[in-house]
Amino acid sequence: MGIKGLTKLLADNAPTAMKEQKLESYFGRRIAVDASMSIYQFLVVVGRKGTQMLTNEAGKVTSHLQGMFYRTIRLLEAGIKPVYVFDGRPPDLKKQELAKRFSKRADASEELAVAIASQNKEDIEKFSKRTVKVTQQHNDDCKILIRLIGVPVVEAPSEAEAQCAALCKAGKVYAVDYEDMDSLTFGAPVFLCHLINPSSRNVPVMEFEISKILEEMNLDMDQLIDLCIFSGCDYCESI
Repeated sequence: MGIKGLTKLLADNAPTAMKEQKLESYFGRRIAVDASMSIYQFLVVVGRKGTQMLTNEAGKVTSHLQGMFYRTIRLLEAGIKPVYVFDGRPPDLKKQELAKRFSKRADASEELAVAIASQNKEDIEKFSKRTVKVTQQHNDDCKILIRLIGVPVVEAPSEAEAQCAALCKAGKVYAVDYEDMDSLTFGAPVFLCHLINPSSRNVPVMEFEISKILEEMNLDMDQLIDLCIFSGCDYCESI
């Protein structure tokens, strides 16, 4: 279940747990952000056309750096204090999912080669995006940039989403910016959707409170985690 599916589920079953906010409402707030997810989005979107990616004069890919720079500046201009959290070592439970992703990228590479040979622009665009992988070099590049801007970097021992939730529980940040359901299942007290959408889209920030979600859906935390597992997760097979 992605953001749209989760948002609809909560809107239907826990309406008061969700409220619309303006970006400026978080002035002065510290917000934890999953850096690796953001970097992946930048590599897929920023300056990309088919197999061509944004590069510097030396030919080094810079899509992730440009995306991270402008997104961070936008948050800072709104008075928001981002805290970027980077993934550590993936848990053993995720090995099966990572193997699936590797296989899908390999399949996409084969499809891309066919598309290039036939000069099918639509398929080149589609399959080139599916071959994208965030590397350690991409992460290291962004860590240097973020620190130079003066924004905190946190290196998680394992999953970034779990570390984001832990920071929120400890009161180190006000909320967690989320892109999927993991932040919810790790128990972040407050999480935000659409915080880092381009301002031109004029999409309101959606704020969710875990305590109200549990209360209105008449669930405890373990039951909510089970619901999310049934909907699909990275750690085990779903129904």
